[in-house]
Amino acid sequence: MSELHWVSVVDDDESVREAVNDLIAHSELHRWENGVSEPLRISVVDDDESVREAIYDLMDCMGLRTEIFSSADEFLNSASLRNTTCLIVDVRMPGMSGLELQSHLNAAGFRIPIIFISAHDDGEAKSRALEAGAVDFLKKPFSEDALLRALRASLNIEGDVASDLGQNES
Repeated sequence: MSELHWVSVVDDDESVREAVNDLIAHSELHRWENGVSEPLRISVVDDDESVREAIYDLMDCMGLRTEIFSSADEFLNSASLRNTTCLIVDVRMPGMSGLELQSHLNAAGFRIPIIFISAHDDGEAKSRALEAGAVDFLKKPFSEDALLRALRASLNIEGDVASDLGQNES
């Protein structure tokens, strides 16, 4: 079952706090589709609960609507499938892998930007994912900045908000 969270998170990282402040000043991030403003929706698919929760906390801290799923099948059977703006997905999971999920989505005509995450340094999987249209492929553990840069690229966010989504490097 997916979970929709709206809890604020306090972070001791100054760049994250600055990003949150700017996002609050810019209100909730939206995309325009068919003349209608829709909030950005991030879906996270990973079989590791601690990874799901950590990514959720970061996305929530930035004011992004986020749903988490423990498997590819859970995501595919959810209402979020049609509303997801960006998908963050683990490569290796029990059942359907992240690469198989990407292939399924591409075959079904869903063009959701995907950021892959993996604990394994697998050059072949990375090449396959990027060739099939993935935005980025991050090796765990990855920095918040790396994930924010990938997210910024996947959402094509520009302007002041873009600088706060991953370009504040100390």
